[in-house]
Amino acid sequence: MNIVLTGGTGLIGKSVIAHLLENGHSVVALTRQHTTAAFSAFEKKPFRTVQWDAHTLGSGDRAWSKEISGAEAIIHLAGEGIFDKRWTAEIKHRLVESRLTTTRLLVEAIAQADTKPRVFISASAVGYYGDRHDVPTDESTPPATDFLADLCVRWEKEAEEARKYGVRVANPRLGIVLAESGGALGRMLPVFKAFLGMPLGAGKQWFPWVHSEDVVRGICFPLENSNLEGAYNLASPAPVRMEEFCAELGKALNRPSWSPLSVPEFALKLALGEAASSLTGGANIIPKKLLELHFEFRYTKVSSALQQLLRP
Repeated sequence: MNIVLTGGTGLIGKSVIAHLLENGHSVVALTRQHTTAAFSAFEKKPFRTVQWDAHTLGSGDRAWSKEISGAEAIIHLAGEGIFDKRWTAEIKHRLVESRLTTTRLLVEAIAQADTKPRVFISASAVGYYGDRHDVPTDESTPPATDFLADLCVRWEKEAEEARKYGVRVANPRLGIVLAESGGALGRMLPVFKAFLGMPLGAGKQWFPWVHSEDVVRGICFPLENSNLEGAYNLASPAPVRMEEFCAELGKALNRPSWSPLSVPEFALKLALGEAASSLTGGANIIPKKLLELHFEFRYTKVSSALQQLLRP
């Protein structure tokens, strides 16, 4: 398939590109970077980059929107990191605009395309559900009302507009991605390696983790399965509580996790502002749609996932 992708320089994006190329697809990455150095590993493969500003459709011969016509699929992963900075009013605005504006632009490009893509895969997040305590949470669970949940609702709604043009839309609601570098695990490793690791908040909240390899496969799953559409949870079918995750991380590193001690909620709020509530609460996420379609998670135990990611 010919696939257009955004967010290719992100934590997940590069791995998605590699997976697609390994499976015989060709990829066009829309990027705001002026250099292709970030994609040097994909040289001599059916891969190229096209400049976009993420604010306009472009014009003339350089209009990136022309890439949409004839593409068989779009994978949209662009968006500023949710926990990269403290949630000030400006940062919250950037979080919204980096998702809603780019999604809206892609739908506009789809509307103008002579040949429409078959499927539009546009990322979302399990933050849609907010803090659900111990209630099992699948795709039928309604959204919460906090900032992150509202952002996910609006984000998915923008993507849904592509249905007007006969395009199947799929929204993977990503859990907390565990990767070799970066993301939540990357932030926690230095603390644990310094013998200072402990749960965040009360430690009893659910931690809906997912291995990066399963995330990549799960994002690409709608390419091969036409029955998958709408929102679907992309998190391990075996979520754990924060204190259990920290204990397993400590074991994998041969370091302690100082439970029942924990980083107090007020300290997290000082550091992260409103974003702290997304770490001190959580949901018992069930990837119901993926399981019903027989998607096989390769990592269903957090212990084995951490051992694989942290092996020497």
